[in-house]
Formats: sequence, C-alpha cells, structure tokens
Amino acid sequence: MDTIINPSKIIAIGLNYIDHAKELKMNMPDYPLIFMKPSTSVIGNGDAIILPPQTKELNYEGELAVVIKEKARNVSQDEAWRFIAGYTCANDITARDLQRIDGQWTRAKSFDTFCPLGPRIVSGVDPKYRSIITRVNGAVKQNSNTKNMIFDVFELVSFISEIMTLLPGDVIITGTPPGVGAIEVGDVVEVEIEGIGVLKNTVTG
Repeated sequence: MDTIINPSKIIAIGLNYIDHAKELKMNMPDYPLIFMKPSTSVIGNGDAIILPPQTKELNYEGELAVVIKEKARNVSQDEAWRFIAGYTCANDITARDLQRIDGQWTRAKSFDTFCPLGPRIVSGVDPKYRSIITRVNGAVKQNSNTKNMIFDVFELVSFISEIMTLLPGDVIITGTPPGVGAIEVGDVVEVEIEGIGVLKNTVTG
C-alpha cells in the first residue's frame, strides 16, 4: 500500500549484517545494538535529503524497514509477524564526522530528512530472503541479502518489544549491509529491496 509513514519513534539497529561486520573487522554482537532516530527525520520517496551545514561527511545506509501494525509489548519471536503491517525501504542517513566526534550516534543520525522511507509498505513478503541494493548516481554501492542479517526481523521485533512498547506506525530499520559511503549535493541515492520497490532521493544543500 502507498501511505505516509508517521511513526512515534524509529528504532534502528547497528551492525546487523554478517558481511558488514566482516568488512569492519568487528566481532558480531551477542544481542541487537539499538539506537533511535526522531520522527522528524522521516521523509518520503522523492523528497530531498538536506545536507546540514554542521557536517562535511554525509553517508548513505540502505536498509529494510519494518512497520508496526498494532501495539506490541513482550512479543515472542514466533508471534512477532502478527504485529507487522509490512515492509519498506529505508536510508539511514548519517553525518559520519559527527558520529566520530561524539562517540555515539544520536546527533549524527537525527537531522531533519535523515530517514527516507518508501516507496510503499508491502505485506506478505518473506523478510528473510530479500536482495538489498543501494545505488548512487546509478552505480551499485551496496549489494547484499537480508539472509545475511545477524538478527532477523522477528528476533528484532521481539527484542525491542521487551524493552519498549511498539505502537502502530512505529518503524524498525534493521541495519545496513557492507558498502556504506559518502554522498554529496546533487547525488541521487536509490535503495532497492526485492519485492518492495525503489526508494529514491536527491541530496540538496
């Protein structure tokens, strides 16, 4: 379905692809590494990603996003699918230089326009076997599959629901595969997920 996504919160997952952990030469985490992005960072397909003056190193991170259907608290992995409205594409835009300066992720990932979502919410697809590709100006930069996730969608919904109540419309962005890199003003970024579609945004100043 085509819809405007207006979550109360966006829960993001760090280091959740086996191939990304290998790329970074990091040990795989024992449990999901979660952080938050504000709802004010959300934009839609075709909207502009605005490069803020505070950063000189903007990065793309293509991701699978999970949209919550109904209030979820202490949900089991086996029942998690019942609380999912569907899936869409996400781009976890990050000011990488600010992330290094701060030593944590909030400022770097929270600017307005830093969470493109779209183009639509799709239900009835298996989230465990979806190819995920990110292109910048037509060149493939990320190319992986959700089967390489360390923690799958249902594990994530269950884990997060044991910490905080998930509300209808909330979004979980599930981590990025290897190949993260820089974008600048004028670049066109596309995140394509098999069976879901293509999220396309242009960077502006």
